[in-house]
Amino acid sequence: MAEVTKSTLIGEALMIDKGVAAILMQNGMHCVGCPSSAGESLEEASMVHGMDVNQLITDINAYLKNK
Repeated sequence: MAEVTKSTLIGEALMIDKGVAAILMQNGMHCVGCPSSAGESLEEASMVHGMDVNQLITDINAYLKNK
């Protein structure tokens, strides 16, 4: 099973599973389609958007585990 961490790039997370985009968007990260966001880590993007990176990682990994 794939798992993401704080240092996982958004582009890498989306390559693991495109469904991660919906989780990012539900959490307020609407820039998922922006080319520059692909090179940002989940931690960097979370800081920019004022999000709790730990909760985001938990949500994404739960999705990947239960898929």
